[in-house]
Amino acid sequence: MSASAHAEVGAPTRRAAFRAWSRRRPFLGGVLIALAGVEMFFSGQLDIGKIHVQVGIEGLQATIIPVLLVLLGVLAVTMPVHRIFYGVLALAVSVYSLIGVNLGGFFIGMLLGAVGGVLVVSWLPKPAGADAEKRDSALSDESSPPLASSRS
Repeated sequence: MSASAHAEVGAPTRRAAFRAWSRRRPFLGGVLIALAGVEMFFSGQLDIGKIHVQVGIEGLQATIIPVLLVLLGVLAVTMPVHRIFYGVLALAVSVYSLIGVNLGGFFIGMLLGAVGGVLVVSWLPKPAGADAEKRDSALSDESSPPLASSRS
């Protein structure tokens, strides 16, 4: 059987399965938080000629904060039950990165992390019966006969 035949039969494709999986979790917010960590990591490892941008305790912060943001982004996506905790933590770490990591990765990483943290905190899962209720109401609307007007 070809791939199109599987799609016609109703077997979920990888794309449909991924879409269904990502809709059940704060996917976009987690990805933005992880991207913020990656951007901050590379902004903290800059070498301009013989000038090294971060050294000492600041260099440790320039490593720990981005790794923490990537970890928080991954955890928010994989464990959506704890999304509020991870989102608030990511938001606080992103704001702290202004003084800890080259002005928050030159403001880009801080903004990505803050927006991702807000998206993770504000994400709500769909109720379990919402899709079934919507489907049932659509079916009942289609199958019910039109009401006859009554004359008195």
